[in-house]
Amino acid sequence: MPWRVLTDAGHEVTFATGDGSIGACDPDMLSGVLLGQVKARPAHAAAYEEMTATDAFRSPIRYADIEPGRFDLLVLPGGHARGMRQYLEDTSLQHAVVAFFRADAPVGAICHGTVVLARSVDPESEMSVVAGRTLTGLPKRFEKGARIATKATRGDYFRTYPEWVQDEVRRAIGPDGEWKPGPLLPVHGKGFVVEDGALITARWPGDAERFAATLVELLEQRGD
Repeated sequence: MPWRVLTDAGHEVTFATGDGSIGACDPDMLSGVLLGQVKARPAHAAAYEEMTATDAFRSPIRYADIEPGRFDLLVLPGGHARGMRQYLEDTSLQHAVVAFFRADAPVGAICHGTVVLARSVDPESEMSVVAGRTLTGLPKRFEKGARIATKATRGDYFRTYPEWVQDEVRRAIGPDGEWKPGPLLPVHGKGFVVEDGALITARWPGDAERFAATLVELLEQRGD
């Protein structure tokens, strides 16, 4: 949805992966798990299919080529399961995140994307770039709920790491930062977004459309 909304607003989107190879979503999120009840919503799935057919998606750059001088915004998408680890643990991507924060350039992160923020440590301060910041991310209750609902049929499919996203991110923001969990129940269409200067964060797919719209608003405010 960030791609869809940013593109509709007239922005050019560049994709990136660790080695410059073409990325892909979890195919089970298109077909569905838990008897097909847990999957991408039709509009989101349709946008994904359209996105993957574009030349931009099929020609990604490497994480090492991301720098604020070339791009006006860095978006860190979410996901789940162990296949995400190559993205969440990539040091080149973390270096790019540090560069964006040093330049006070816009950064958006949703769901597990906030884990990338937490792990992006500025070598000068030796602290995460989000230390002392206000943000949200995948709430523990959402992550636990997904795991419990699918445990019998999919095991730890929805468990990316032994530690919950919320716990890792809260540790990174430290005592001077603030974690905002948002509304208690996950409801599509009533997105929750936290704005802290040039940093925009959201929690899960149900927030994606509002998250994307907020990114567009930030770019408009900055004249990008």
